Amino acid sequence: MPEVSRFGRLAWLWLTLAVFVVDQLTKHYFEGSLSLYQQIVVIPDYFSWTLAYNTGAAFSFLADAAGWQRWFFAAIAIVVSIVLVVWLKRLKPEETWLAIALALVLGGALGNLYDRVVLGHVVDFILVHWQNRWYFPAFNLADSAITVGAILLALDMFKSNKSGEPAND
Repeated sequence: MPEVSRFGRLAWLWLTLAVFVVDQLTKHYFEGSLSLYQQIVVIPDYFSWTLAYNTGAAFSFLADAAGWQRWFFAAIAIVVSIVLVVWLKRLKPEETWLAIALALVLGGALGNLYDRVVLGHVVDFILVHWQNRWYFPAFNLADSAITVGAILLALDMFKSNKSGEPAND
């Protein structure tokens, strides 16, 4: 069984940094380009750019609360981020897909954490809808990275053998 190196898979923090930077640049761009709730249709009936602020969590959960949720969700993001960094450090060299998944989730969590702490809300700008009848809540690149990372984590859980050897039937 391969040893865990001193730094595990921390080299994948470059991906975390890339997600964070691109997320912040796109949020800054859309905040400067759109007014609140303005919608620019990209693909009619399916996809638009918009500017929305979310003081809650996913799907605006607790957005109506009195303000305590800002620090509650920030604290959760900090704890999760620490856990993800420790997890990355403990990964084995062959756990590349898991490292990518963790780096994506960490980058997204830090992107939204920055918004929450510095701005007081998360900036969202991607709007998926169907013929102006059904709208998925607006989201951002940090949310997308978290989602892709979570899917990769779930797929990693279903791998038949974590050791890299073929599974025995």
